[in-house]
Amino acid sequence: MTVPIGSTGGVLRLADGLAVGRLGYGAMQLPGPGVWGPPRDHATALAVLRRAVGLGVTHIDTSDFYGPHVANDLIKEALHPYPDGLVIATKVGVVRDEWHGFEAAAEPERLREQVEENLVRLGRARLDLVYLRVGGDGLLFPGEAPFAESFGTLAELRERGLIRALGLSGVTTGQLAEARAIAPVAAVQNRFHLFDRSGAEVLAACEEAGIAFTSYFPLAAGMLRPGLDLSQAPPGMAPSAGQFATLDEVAGRYGATRAQVALAWLLGRSPVTLAIPGTSSLAHLEENMAAARLRLSPEDIALLDGLA
Repeated sequence: MTVPIGSTGGVLRLADGLAVGRLGYGAMQLPGPGVWGPPRDHATALAVLRRAVGLGVTHIDTSDFYGPHVANDLIKEALHPYPDGLVIATKVGVVRDEWHGFEAAAEPERLREQVEENLVRLGRARLDLVYLRVGGDGLLFPGEAPFAESFGTLAELRERGLIRALGLSGVTTGQLAEARAIAPVAAVQNRFHLFDRSGAEVLAACEEAGIAFTSYFPLAAGMLRPGLDLSQAPPGMAPSAGQFATLDEVAGRYGATRAQVALAWLLGRSPVTLAIPGTSSLAHLEENMAAARLRLSPEDIALLDGLA
């Protein structure tokens, strides 16, 4: 089966012949609560993945530490043998500990083990795109291996033919430059959305270099859904009533939802932006993918630009 590339917000070409629709799908919400354990509804999780591809998604973002292993196992069960044109991106450098936390694992031998695990779990001879996950947008986890050593290990695996293209996740402009001196960087994945522009400097560097920039929280970590209780959100993270009012005003003009406007804004923000909204709901998947058809006016884009 050939995926209808271009049906999800246009196409962005990556390295080594890889091309993805700019509106993709993130698999982080497929496992159970806390990104741990099996999904609440196994059949629905499989249906979401198959429907995403049916809607034209050509870019699925995952990691073997989602579950752990759960997201990758579901992707393989739902979609293998994979359709032509489907790019699966994964992340390494982090594993889960016994308390369900996230632990740095970026030493060369551990990175090799994680790449091998991803190959086996996804049922692939070569991984399309592998991100080195750094602690937290430039901050290293305690005990993390030296950045250049870690990225160099992935570059070696690319030379061996186990990886097609390399990416970085959670990095600074300095780390991006350091990595590019070692091997080509096809994509960067940092936090960036309508209410958080902390990744703007890295986005600008990617735009200048022609590197894809993927927002890993395009919908503000789910906080845009109406009716959610945001009282427990970290200080300064939840959008204000005034910000929601502006977003709702813009959405009303298009008969769209908050999520659709946020995704349309992100894709319009730069020619190198990609979005990977995640969901375990078929209804939310359909809603998210419909954002590819939404075109915001310059006036509304300017209004939304001022929200952060």
